Amino acid sequence: MSQRQLAMVMDLNKCIGCQTCTVSCKTQWTNRNGREYMYWNNVETYPGEGYPKKWQELGGGFDEAGDLKAGVVPSLQGEYGVPWDYNHDELASGAAFKPHVDPKWGPNWDEDEGAGDFPNDNYFFYIPRICNHCTNPGCLSACPRDAIFKRDQDGVVLVDLDRCQGYRYCIAGCPYKKIYFNPRISKSEKCILCFPRIEKGLPPACAQQCVGRIRFVGFLDDEEGQVYKLVKKFKVALPLRPDYGTESNVYYVPPTEAPPKFDASGKIIEGSERIPPEVLEKLFGKEVHEAARTLRAEMKKRKETGESELMDLLIAYKHEDMFRLDGNYYAEYAKSKGMPVIKPVDERYLSGKFTAKMTFFTKGAHA
Repeated sequence: MSQRQLAMVMDLNKCIGCQTCTVSCKTQWTNRNGREYMYWNNVETYPGEGYPKKWQELGGGFDEAGDLKAGVVPSLQGEYGVPWDYNHDELASGAAFKPHVDPKWGPNWDEDEGAGDFPNDNYFFYIPRICNHCTNPGCLSACPRDAIFKRDQDGVVLVDLDRCQGYRYCIAGCPYKKIYFNPRISKSEKCILCFPRIEKGLPPACAQQCVGRIRFVGFLDDEEGQVYKLVKKFKVALPLRPDYGTESNVYYVPPTEAPPKFDASGKIIEGSERIPPEVLEKLFGKEVHEAARTLRAEMKKRKETGESELMDLLIAYKHEDMFRLDGNYYAEYAKSKGMPVIKPVDERYLSGKFTAKMTFFTKGAHA
């Protein structure tokens, strides 16, 4: 167990699917050097098949007895999709606009499709996904090389590239399929929760750039922090697919508000809900019903009295208040371990023979 656990909460009622988080992550971490197909952060339309395609059906995680379940490693052509570009340089000469390959799948492929019969009962919502930095990571349990570890100071899950041999058991073991294989260096890589920024007291790039202010970042034991209050006090933030048994540390405030359904004559069906409760229960467990009741009760309280601590938290009037990250904590931790104060990156990244291939990680990390 880590000394502390850093966590993130995302409010799905506020996500507009703009992909700003995706772009901020992509441009900082995965736009080159064998990472072109990787999306450590992506935003999916749900219902939908997601990225990689049908990831919820590819296995991994743990069964009720705590045993690791068999999983599948997604293929580049089938589940991820081969990255493509367009023939922009040919357009001036009159060529038709087209991709340089025939794409079959990719991130955000089924954007805004959803489910249901338009306009009567169709629905969809967005789910941003990153590595969940689980308390019981399937990737860590699956790795025979002990190449995946949780940082003691904040519970961030990282890959030791010096030990990794590219077996890809970690990918099969992760039920969220949020760890990727880099064919250029034959190593597995994943979201690092922007820990070089975290160590400076800055939020991850995806959270910093989110225009909808949906992402809260902080420690689960910080009782004055928004993350603690949303997860443990009000219990309206829930992990994605808790049945996977990994004890995810990325939480979601489930979507509760949607237009009512319409009957065949176009009239409103009073009391109807577009998002089926069973859909939310599949994603967030049975606790989602109580969370939805709490959210609606607090919204009603706010309308009637003008007061609600929970609504004030979720509105997030000040962007900086969404992040409870104190760089001094890392300084004190370093001192207690006899380490140099606030190392720019984790020592297991700096010490290995593959450091030269990872130098891009330190560029722009503190911006």
